[in-house]
Amino acid sequence: MTVLVTADRKYRRSPRKPLLPHKCDHQDSLEVGSDGASFSGAVFNLSSTIVGAGIMALPAAVKQLGLIPGLVSIMLGSTLTELSIDFILKFSRASKSPTYAGAVGDSLGSAGRTLLQVCIVVNNLGMLVVYMIIIGDVFSGTSANNIHHKGVMEEWFGQHWWTSRISLMLLTTLLIFAPLISFKRVDSLRYTSALSVGLAIVFVAITAGVAIAKLMDGSIGMPRLMPKVIDQASFWQLFTTVPILVTAYICHHNVHPIENELKDPTQMKSIVRTSLTICSTVYIATSFFGFLLFGDQTLDDVLANFDGDLGLPYSSLLDDVVRVSYGIHLMLVFPIVFFSLRLNVDGLLFPYAIPITFDNRRFFSITIALMSFIFIGANFVPSIWDAFQLTGATAAISVGFIFPAALVLRDTCGIASKKERLIAWTMFLLAVLSSMAAISWDIYSSYVIEKHS
Repeated sequence: MTVLVTADRKYRRSPRKPLLPHKCDHQDSLEVGSDGASFSGAVFNLSSTIVGAGIMALPAAVKQLGLIPGLVSIMLGSTLTELSIDFILKFSRASKSPTYAGAVGDSLGSAGRTLLQVCIVVNNLGMLVVYMIIIGDVFSGTSANNIHHKGVMEEWFGQHWWTSRISLMLLTTLLIFAPLISFKRVDSLRYTSALSVGLAIVFVAITAGVAIAKLMDGSIGMPRLMPKVIDQASFWQLFTTVPILVTAYICHHNVHPIENELKDPTQMKSIVRTSLTICSTVYIATSFFGFLLFGDQTLDDVLANFDGDLGLPYSSLLDDVVRVSYGIHLMLVFPIVFFSLRLNVDGLLFPYAIPITFDNRRFFSITIALMSFIFIGANFVPSIWDAFQLTGATAAISVGFIFPAALVLRDTCGIASKKERLIAWTMFLLAVLSSMAAISWDIYSSYVIEKHS
């Protein structure tokens, strides 16, 4: 006998009696077997959700802000993320809803639930497009500031049709993504998630080692500590880092799918804290040593900096290890983010259907359609900074901070304390004002660029 966990209630499926269609929130619909997920498996899955492409743009964000404000912002982002997830867990348990969208629906109505699901879909689509862009940058190369940065495959084998960007991305999609996104349980990805976290740590360790070695031999100095603010435009430009910092910690969409598969769901709060501690440590180390190593030459995607002479023995080998390890890391993170994307799209399109895990035709149709969209998007979006700006300032900031704060401020269960209300108001105002500033600057800068071109 199988238990189906949905947003509204549990259904037992008998082999002799199929489930009838019902209205449910499919965001986190899943099949729960007899064995629940372990604490360590949940930590790896949640950490893998967090440490994705955001880590590659954080050194560039710190370059914009300066070292001290940049690192402080990363720590603040971790703290606010933990608080926002605590809000979600508290109100979903009070409303007896095992999903984020279900808790929002109970508090803000069906319109609020639908808007949240749309935001999750936009955010996850944007993130997965970024993953594919970085994978393309790593293996086939990229161009920045009129300089071509060679990819690993181009360096190893030269320029051929099969080392082109579109060919490598197509092979990655068919040979790696297709098998991994076919799993119907998030816990099935725990081993690939553990490996992905390990590969991220390898990247940080090599970056730190190279930076320390070059600092000791005097070939680099200490990076700029504060931002360059020379006029009003440079001040407003600082807000373009907000979407990067927000996107780096977005994992809210996978909290409930992971919690629903746990042997002991009461461990979720500790799992969140452990994962955020690991990830913020990785982020701080990457941002510090990446900016220390490349300074004001840090690119939007710091991996693109690892294509030349680092000034150390075996420089070429170190470059290749860094890029390949992180490229593989992103390949392994991809299915974790895709998991909640597929569930939310299914919930929006088929709100009255049986859970997607029991409808193979719907499961694979949605999977193929989404994967095709991501593949096409990755070949047309010019850079990861553009993708982060688009999704980070809108969908990500809504999923990560605006909706959790709204749950507390709405407080239909009457359980929010005065301290939580104060934090929620602060979170809400910071999110809205930062988002407006980032969007306004993007519109203004785009207008200026278009006017001068």
